[in-house]
Amino acid sequence: MKNRLTPVLLTIALTLSSITLFAQNHSSLGGHINKFGQALFYINQYYIDTVNNENLVGNAIKEVLSQLDPHSSYISSSEVKAMNEPLEGNFEGVGIEFSIIRDTLTVVNPVSGGPSERVGIRAGDKIVVVDGEKIASTNLTNERVYKYLRGAKGTRVKLGVLRRGVEDELSFEVVRDKIPINSVDVVYEPAKGILYIKLSRFSATSAEEISSAVRAFGERKWSGVVLDLRGNTGGYLGTAFEITNMFLEKGQTIVYTEGRSIPKMVEYANGNGLFKNEKLAVLIDEGSASASEILAGAVQDWDRGVIIGRRSFGKGLVQQMLPLPDGSQMRLTIARYHTPSGRVIQSPYEEGAADKYYRSLYERYSRGEYFSRDSIHFPDSLKYKTLVKEREVYGGGGIMPDIFIPADTTGYSNYYGTIARKGIILDYMNDLSDKNRDNWKATFNDFDTFVKEFDFDRAILYGLADYAEMRGVPKSPEQFEISKKEIEIFVKALAARSLFGAEGYYRIVNFGGDEVFEVGLKEVIGY
Repeated sequence: MKNRLTPVLLTIALTLSSITLFAQNHSSLGGHINKFGQALFYINQYYIDTVNNENLVGNAIKEVLSQLDPHSSYISSSEVKAMNEPLEGNFEGVGIEFSIIRDTLTVVNPVSGGPSERVGIRAGDKIVVVDGEKIASTNLTNERVYKYLRGAKGTRVKLGVLRRGVEDELSFEVVRDKIPINSVDVVYEPAKGILYIKLSRFSATSAEEISSAVRAFGERKWSGVVLDLRGNTGGYLGTAFEITNMFLEKGQTIVYTEGRSIPKMVEYANGNGLFKNEKLAVLIDEGSASASEILAGAVQDWDRGVIIGRRSFGKGLVQQMLPLPDGSQMRLTIARYHTPSGRVIQSPYEEGAADKYYRSLYERYSRGEYFSRDSIHFPDSLKYKTLVKEREVYGGGGIMPDIFIPADTTGYSNYYGTIARKGIILDYMNDLSDKNRDNWKATFNDFDTFVKEFDFDRAILYGLADYAEMRGVPKSPEQFEISKKEIEIFVKALAARSLFGAEGYYRIVNFGGDEVFEVGLKEVIGY
């Protein structure tokens, strides 16, 4: 019987042949490549059991990359598509926001203009059958829901739906289509002439999402913008350029990058931005990273606006996605980015010590950095001057805000943290909204009426405690009282979302004691 190379070994052989010329110019590297290929061949030829070459090679690449910086990584072919969906801005499926309530798939909202909305599926509908298979009360999970409802554009799926007030099961046939994944959570007007923009990530569609939302207001003159980047971990570098460009004058540097094998590249604003003259406040926290820091750094360096909140994460490394022959990819750090003044925002790290690097974020908390600006110290070597007003700013680990707002934990309790993390408040309010949506719509015909008249009666709050207990979280009256205000804001915001969408939710949350938002709003209003 002839010995044959496995597909993975054949792929390696082809790959090796394609880099022969490179290896000739780097003889030591060629030797290492041959050494690994020979080792893999011996394993396949002589090892006592059969092996999974895909796993072997993938794990070997992961181990190699783990010896580099903390952001270089390996993505298997099966993970590539799922990883790209949020940044590419769409996936293919039926188009619903859902929640699993009492082991039943419940429609929170159909995606506007999506295939489910087009056939008449409504908020509150319960999907109990998919293509003839009963799915209610079958230990349903999010992963199973994705499997049932996502699929290639143009494919059909038959849904059996129970609707409140309708006795018989309804049948729908939905043709799957591309479903947009919005990166802009909300754009609304919190005060006359002021825009609030909440951006969750820098996806391929983010700039157009912002532009479209602004156009929807019609011909308006804006006096200020509050851009909320809290918790925004970044995304596409090109999108960071597009959105930062909205705020800068022509010729102003947005960012520049440098790497060992990558020539210096400078990105300049083109002068066609939407908001070149409006007052600007950018909100950041320890969850703001990468593209968020590019934008905040440029705004700060050009004295274009005020940065408010807490010090950002400190990710200033540029990754390039490099394809591998089997469809997997390697995300490799190729350069560092610098703000216009020359600052490096990347937090210090040791190669091969990713755990220590990510642990430093939690160490900030233990040092009191979330609560006091005085706990943050920068050496003189990391001090820079802004480019217009020559204010002192800092490099070497995130963007330090111009106005520091400490974290407010006065309303936090273990009880509140538990019922929030487990999704108990969300599930409870989805169920409550489902039961009361028609009555609420009739009672609160506009948002102002809702704000004034929505009542936190004992039934709602005590019902939440009862529901949490049913889900395995014992009642704690003392801790509930500590967090009562926070719980009330969250509950009211979720109720507002069921009636008025994302704008209703953020109006309640922003004006419910969010000091970072309130300071940002005052800065752009000018009082």
